[in-house]
Amino acid sequence: MKTKKLTELAKTIRSKNAGTDKITFDIIFTDPEIYELVKKSRALNRNSVAELFAIDQDRISDFVEFDPAFAIKFTIYRAEPSGSPGESDCFGCQQYPPLLDLEIKVP
Repeated sequence: MKTKKLTELAKTIRSKNAGTDKITFDIIFTDPEIYELVKKSRALNRNSVAELFAIDQDRISDFVEFDPAFAIKFTIYRAEPSGSPGESDCFGCQQYPPLLDLEIKVP
């Protein structure tokens, strides 16, 4: 079976601030069939998110497959509060790159 990178399948892959202690991620699809394919592949789940971001699963506060918007969303707790000394991404908008090369099995 061949694979495609998530960037080839999703319209939007982004991260953003979700308060002082969380970052939220959105993976949005325009095609419902591709969304269902990615969902059914189980390549994107709590475990894979923890592995991709090298975090413990208990740092994932939410993981949602939101069918009405053809979107997969998850939120993680920050290691340090937004804006604190040593914290490198106050807005959380530079945290999504580990998702870009995620391989999805396609027919």
